[in-house]
Amino acid sequence: MVGIISRNEALDLAEKSKLDLVEISPNANPPVAKILDYGKYRYELQKREKEAKKKQKTIQVKEIRLSTFIEEHDILVKAKTANKFLKEGDKVKVSLRFRGRERDYINKGRDVMNSFAEACSEFGAPEKKPAFEGRSLTMFLSPKAAEKQKK
Repeated sequence: MVGIISRNEALDLAEKSKLDLVEISPNANPPVAKILDYGKYRYELQKREKEAKKKQKTIQVKEIRLSTFIEEHDILVKAKTANKFLKEGDKVKVSLRFRGRERDYINKGRDVMNSFAEACSEFGAPEKKPAFEGRSLTMFLSPKAAEKQKK
């Protein structure tokens, strides 16, 4: 801690100690600078950033496909897989594709989606309600733990 000194004096001090004069906060009044080894300083910053990246969890979107006339047991089996994804913290995209004359049974498709969401309700909640996109009905489920963190 040297106190408030002129820029030239600070540069002389840094040169005498064979270190660099690094401006820490230029917007402060007066600006704050430190005398240190800049290479070592950058290395420490990179190390901290790398450590912070390691602790981050990337969220992936996993997809589960259903059909219009799927049996209840098959829904439960697929829901079990979706629950595993939700436990790991991933989002789940549930899609139900209508082929040919199946487009006449849109309500049946919505019922299948709702029963799937109900089967997954322990670990996930619908982020986006079932909506039509082209010939398929899609819904997104997000993990419940993530929802608690948002609130």
